[in-house]
Amino acid sequence: MDLAYSHEEEQFRASVGAWIVEHLPHDIASKVRAGQRLHKDDFQRWARLLGQRGWLGYGWPRAFGGPGWNAIQKHLFEEQCALAGAPRIVPFGPTMVAPIIMSHGTPEQQQRFLPGIASGEVWWSQGYSEPGAGSDLASLRTRAVRQGDRYVVNGQKTWTTMAQWGDWMFCLVRTGTEGKPQAGISFLLIDMKSPGLTIRPIKLLDGEHDVNDVFFDNVEVPVENLIGEENKGWTYAKQLLSHERTTISDINRSKAELERLRQLVRDAGLTGDTRLCDDIARLEVDIKALDMMVLRVLSLEKSGRNPLDIAALLKIKGSEITQRYTELMMAVAGPYALPWIEDAMEAGWPGEFPGPAAAHSTLAMGFFKNRKTTIYGGSNEVQRNIVAQTVLNAGGRNGL
Repeated sequence: MDLAYSHEEEQFRASVGAWIVEHLPHDIASKVRAGQRLHKDDFQRWARLLGQRGWLGYGWPRAFGGPGWNAIQKHLFEEQCALAGAPRIVPFGPTMVAPIIMSHGTPEQQQRFLPGIASGEVWWSQGYSEPGAGSDLASLRTRAVRQGDRYVVNGQKTWTTMAQWGDWMFCLVRTGTEGKPQAGISFLLIDMKSPGLTIRPIKLLDGEHDVNDVFFDNVEVPVENLIGEENKGWTYAKQLLSHERTTISDINRSKAELERLRQLVRDAGLTGDTRLCDDIARLEVDIKALDMMVLRVLSLEKSGRNPLDIAALLKIKGSEITQRYTELMMAVAGPYALPWIEDAMEAGWPGEFPGPAAAHSTLAMGFFKNRKTTIYGGSNEVQRNIVAQTVLNAGGRNGL
């Protein structure tokens, strides 16, 4: 298996990288590199620029208006975005729900919803987790009862990322109670301006308002907003979660943050701290190993073969690496790793402390924010069970 990039792929990397550097707004890149707060306008300005270029749906086939890139090209695009300091592409629209609409939606649904996703104009949220139904998602209780040409939805979703900015939500709801819990779940698209839908913010350890509770009180949803078949939503949800867990691995962002960590070490004059440098070297080895794993999967996809289903493993390793580099950044800052100061998250904050303290003022928020990466998208404990079952089942089929 050849994991080296071809000449054409290197040219693609250079071309894409040059466009990103030229068009990425400098103020947004500065915020990303400093770990400062990004607002809806920051995310959406970049999304619209990518949409105008036809790259917001960078994983989409040409038939749906995408660039038709292969797996390697998509990976290189993500790499160049991360290295340039671009904000994450909010995945709920272009990366998560769009492929489900393409594969299971009707032509009318595709024409209705995909253009707004591709342009970056419409903000989507994900309605999966509930109180008591997170890692055990099949136990969800939000109910949708069909009444004529509408579903009436009642229940609650929680940890809904950026729902305060949402225009639409793709939502798992219970429409049946017969048989296994997975058999009675449907996949609805819900207008977040619907009467009866209420959003309540949840503030996390870092003081940020990234997630929310969403309540449904007799929210009416037209039947034409059902994706695929009623009670078949679990099948679509599993397909979508595979996209999410691969995204959470975030290997390219980890490579960019490794460079930021090294710069912090140089700025602090700690290049002679052998124990710290050993920890950073071990982190770099793990990032390289994860990168090689991703490249192996991409190489198999490029050659037309189906890679092993290792989304769970990528999620485990990627999320743990994310936590490790934030921990090491805090260690580098030492006593200058300030506790949460909300004003410090805003660009242009002058700082209340002299010297390194101002430069390190956002590190604590990054540390707190990333404690959740091993929980969301399916907790790592559950993902390890999935990996174990996959290995044992494969061994059984091979007579092991």
